Amino acid sequence: MTLRDTILQQVQLVAAQQNKTLAPLTDDLFLLESGLDSLCVALLVANLEDELGLDPFGSGDQIAIPRTIGELVAVYEACAV
Repeated sequence: MTLRDTILQQVQLVAAQQNKTLAPLTDDLFLLESGLDSLCVALLVANLEDELGLDPFGSGDQIAIPRTIGELVAVYEACAV
């Protein structure tokens, strides 16, 4: 499973756990238009840290907050390098 697949799987898992209906997940889909709310995004980041062992937002580096699914994946891909 690729990093992208894991992230998208976690997006779907959090949405299901929080009874949210997701829009089709594409790279240009804005997170705020995906069906996830701010709690869901926080849960997603926590789940991804547990699943991947990566926390790009806690590294101390200045990272632009991802606005889209594609940007979210890119942040994690950059952190995994």
